Amino acid sequence: MAISKKIAFSMENSSWIRRMFETGNVLRAKHGAEKVCDLSLGNPDVEPPAAFQQALQEVVASRVSKKHGYMPNAGYPDVRARVAVQTGSEQGVRLEGENVVMSCGASGAMNAILKTILDPGAEVIASVPCFMEYAAYVDNHGGTLVLTPSRPDFDLDVDAIGSRLTDQTAAVIINSPNNPTGRIYPEETLGRLAAMLMAAGTKRGRPIYLISDEPYRKLAYGGVKVPGIMRLYPHSIVVTSYSKDLSLPGERIGFAAVNPNADEAKKLVDGIILCTRILGYVNAPGLMQRVICSLQGVSVDTEIYRRKRDMFCAALSSMGYQFAVPEGAFYIFPKAPGGDDLAVVKALQEELVLVVPGRGFSMPGYFRIAYCVDTPVIERSLPGFQRVIQALGA
Repeated sequence: MAISKKIAFSMENSSWIRRMFETGNVLRAKHGAEKVCDLSLGNPDVEPPAAFQQALQEVVASRVSKKHGYMPNAGYPDVRARVAVQTGSEQGVRLEGENVVMSCGASGAMNAILKTILDPGAEVIASVPCFMEYAAYVDNHGGTLVLTPSRPDFDLDVDAIGSRLTDQTAAVIINSPNNPTGRIYPEETLGRLAAMLMAAGTKRGRPIYLISDEPYRKLAYGGVKVPGIMRLYPHSIVVTSYSKDLSLPGERIGFAAVNPNADEAKKLVDGIILCTRILGYVNAPGLMQRVICSLQGVSVDTEIYRRKRDMFCAALSSMGYQFAVPEGAFYIFPKAPGGDDLAVVKALQEELVLVVPGRGFSMPGYFRIAYCVDTPVIERSLPGFQRVIQALGA
């Protein structure tokens, strides 16, 4: 056999997000790109801010010795220090550069962390709906992803998470603002989660890590604040990237930040650094490290996404779609009219509108719309949404 059975199975059951994106390529080739409304992929349409363009030009023009050479696996020390200051201010703790490891995007950081903390057979808990690549990342390092239900408003169900804790639980992953719902977990919920994990870790004599995946942190609307998990729980690790807030998904630049109050924090950081190397990432892209160094706290104009959210939500609501208005990120997660998410996805494809079924996030009966597209694309999609809900029933 040319490839392993495991990878062959994974190819057959590949990410619904990518599957819909590839379907879009087929439809674009057949009908023309201008007729297809692709709302499947969280690929930011907003250009990076002007400050990024300026920083990029300055870095490219600068005369720095070995500008394109290797650096420490954890990243440039000055970049790590600048990232630590910004992240510490967001998290409400004092961070030093030694607490930060630069990474090849959030996924690179997540894989390095999981390889560091997981023994064979370990379990990691995540609340659905969630980004289902987590299952692959955990499996990469010998673990199993354990899924728990969320509350009806998509807030974390702390009791449900607690009921899934076992002696094999190594970590809990949370994602706020959440993909696919746009939910921002309130501080009260996170405080209860922290207390429950602290009690469970104390009882068994070793901590349960809380990994907070935060690529959408700066994309929050209406004054809603994203609480800092490090202030609430010592055994926490923040994972993020600049893919969404600076519109740089293709540059693969992000980082992991370890709470300095975690047990054996230095050993944990050292493990992440080692795993960055032995997983083959070696180091985060050097050019992008230098560019983002001066862009801490900078973000795209979130008002652009907020206006698109409001326009889309108003239109869908008037048609009869049911959903919670997202507080952050750039997704809407409506209930599927008629209850069958695949039927809705198929019907919308007939209208040349691409969305992702909820089962791609382990929650059938819903579907995800990505509104990080040009406004005319949203406008062209609306008649299709109208016809689908009329055909399938509100």
